[in-house]
Amino acid sequence: MLICGASAYTGDYDYAKFREIADSVGALLLADIAHTSGLIASGLLERPFATCDVVTSTTHKSLRGPRQGIIFARKQYMDAINFAVFPMLQGGPHNVSIGALAVQLKEVATPEFKQYGEAVIRNAQALAKAMIATGQTVLCGGTVNHIVMWDVRPHGLTGSKVEKVLDMMNVTTNKNSIVGDKSAVTPGGIRLGTPALTTRGMNEEDMAVIAGFLARAITLSLAVQEKAGKKLVDFVKGLEGNEELKQIAGEVEAFASQYSIPGV
Repeated sequence: MLICGASAYTGDYDYAKFREIADSVGALLLADIAHTSGLIASGLLERPFATCDVVTSTTHKSLRGPRQGIIFARKQYMDAINFAVFPMLQGGPHNVSIGALAVQLKEVATPEFKQYGEAVIRNAQALAKAMIATGQTVLCGGTVNHIVMWDVRPHGLTGSKVEKVLDMMNVTTNKNSIVGDKSAVTPGGIRLGTPALTTRGMNEEDMAVIAGFLARAITLSLAVQEKAGKKLVDFVKGLEGNEELKQIAGEVEAFASQYSIPGV
């Protein structure tokens, strides 16, 4: 089986080319579209269903549904897949989750959801552009989906350190291994995404503000690393009681508080 898909890729996929490669070696083709399924459903990215034998996805990322998964497959494979899921690997289905997904998929079929997806991509591209303008390194020079991959290695930092600083700034991100890393233990990247920001009502101008916060995280990280040293444990200890960090955290909270949270 040939598998295509990723959780930290800022491009799109040529599924027909993957099909060609799979056929050349007699392999089945599976696409995992967990991160991009919402954008694919709206026709904003390439669709894998015509060329792939199996398509898997979570439903809580760009699809914006409940936290669970979904599997599509050719009819001849469904009995084996269903048996592998239940009773072999997991318990029975939760009807509340199935109901929640049904409600969300109805929303996905609306013009408004496509408009949301278009805004997600515009925001991601605006964020990448604004970050580059502040001197940051963005993989691939930008993005065509909802993900921005930030390389912090040119600053002499690791993703682990920057993630810690951002978390204490009230900015939730994900440290991530990137091309050229020697070890996943010390990743050189940060993964950023715009679906949640877009859901809360932020636009392209707001992405410039966020890019400013990210740049300030780098400046602060460098100052702390210079005093505390390069070991992560010492770096984290050096963040304790940092007044500048507290100030930025307050600014982030004030900025984010302008926007609603669905259901709140």
